[in-house]
Amino acid sequence: MLKPIVVATAIAGTLDILAAFFFAGQAGIGPERVLHFVASGPLGDTAAPGAGFAAAGLAVHFAIMACMAAAYMVVAQRRRWLLRHPAPTGLGYGLLLWLIMYGVVRPSRWPQLSLPTDPAQIAEQWFCHLLLVGLPIALVARRYLARPVFLPRQ
Repeated sequence: MLKPIVVATAIAGTLDILAAFFFAGQAGIGPERVLHFVASGPLGDTAAPGAGFAAAGLAVHFAIMACMAAAYMVVAQRRRWLLRHPAPTGLGYGLLLWLIMYGVVRPSRWPQLSLPTDPAQIAEQWFCHLLLVGLPIALVARRYLARPVFLPRQ
């Protein structure tokens, strides 16, 4: 089961971080600052700007994505209907991840950050979580974990 986790992590992680760079860039924030923010999650506010912490931020990002992908793969092996319906379940998984990130993780680590209320900002976040994270993870799970259907010979 390692291969689907690695593939899903690479695809969803790359799409998500590139989208984060794009949307942050629209607000005048560069990639290094985005990665510094990601690194400050587990490393705390002492994470200093620079290439080292940017690299740590990228590692943290992909480690979190690997956990997200692994969780889906484990559940999908036990709940095979997830593999039969990757689009709705992937979108639902993306929404669940967004709820966890913005309802649990961010308020726990950064209580001063308010929940997003701007519809455009929420749309950007949903685009990333649902379409760039949840859906690719579900599609990779289907590709690697679904058992082929064998038809009887005629």
